Amino acid sequence: MTLREILELTEATLVCGSHHADDTITYGFASDLMSDVLTILKDDIIMITGLSNMQAVRTAEMSDIRNILLVRNKQPSQAMIEIAEELGISISYTPYSLFRVSGILYGAGLKPVY
Repeated sequence: MTLREILELTEATLVCGSHHADDTITYGFASDLMSDVLTILKDDIIMITGLSNMQAVRTAEMSDIRNILLVRNKQPSQAMIEIAEELGISISYTPYSLFRVSGILYGAGLKPVY
């Protein structure tokens, strides 16, 4: 599935990283604990989180994750956007909950990491 399809399914707004819109995303990982995200060793993944701060972007960078989806209508700060653009990471946000987004994407065929 592409990032564009994920955005449509979750009614998400892409804030930065539009060059990733047609990237293939195979796996999803939902967590607000960045220490859990650091254990992920998959490519083609989207990080789904309610953590809207610089730690989320830095964790994505360290884990080679190129796409972040923020839930519960949390929007990234300007500092997050600037760093994400610099690092080539897309950030989007959805009004849906972490649970709902995970269910929608799993039902649409996005694979879990575990």
